[in-house]
Amino acid sequence: MRNILLTIEYDGTGYFGWQKQPNKKTIQGTIEEAIKKLTGEEVNLIGSGRTDRGVHALNQKANFKTSSKIPTDKFPLALNSVLPGDISIKDAVEAPLDFSARYSARQKTYKYLIYNKKSRPALLRNYAYYYPYQLDVDAMQRACEYFIGEYDFKSFCSADSEAKTTIRRVYNAYLTFENECIAIYITANGFLYNMARIIAGTILDVGAGKLKPMDIPLIIESKDRTKAGKTLPPWGLYLVDVVY
Repeated sequence: MRNILLTIEYDGTGYFGWQKQPNKKTIQGTIEEAIKKLTGEEVNLIGSGRTDRGVHALNQKANFKTSSKIPTDKFPLALNSVLPGDISIKDAVEAPLDFSARYSARQKTYKYLIYNKKSRPALLRNYAYYYPYQLDVDAMQRACEYFIGEYDFKSFCSADSEAKTTIRRVYNAYLTFENECIAIYITANGFLYNMARIIAGTILDVGAGKLKPMDIPLIIESKDRTKAGKTLPPWGLYLVDVVY
């Protein structure tokens, strides 16, 4: 028996998120079906996290156990030959049998893309949030810095979260520009349900002048979801990397 760790890139547009669901097309379910075609085995593919419907990934990590004789380094090419074009296996390595892509993760990085131009995008419509109004980018950058540290992020968590604790440590948060978009990067030891999208929505509110950068510590301290910004749509969010 081997434990194979995959690095996966996917376009989440046409899927009902990562997690397998009855009668719905999901990333996990699609890859498990591809593994079955290759190995003949029913496997449980364990992802580092459950991205929502429409969320994308550049380097999602997931592991599965197999008794297949396929060499580890041949899995990417073999799986990509039977996977749809919007999912790509970028790498495969053998991990210890007790390794879990979910529970062994030490930190994750997400980014959120905001398309801040007057005209709406065509090519980026499923890959960035369209916001046509003027933004104070400097204020947004200052707001990012207030998120760095270990705090109770209850204000930045959806009410239906099942997390045992809402305390998380954010190692880095910053703003940059890429692909004609404002990109908000957040690295943390873990993310609460919708945490990245709510933080992005709150930073957007700072840029729009609805909040000030120095309001962020007060919002964190309040532990009140209604004080933070809205949850931005899923299609602007990307899982960038997972560190073990």
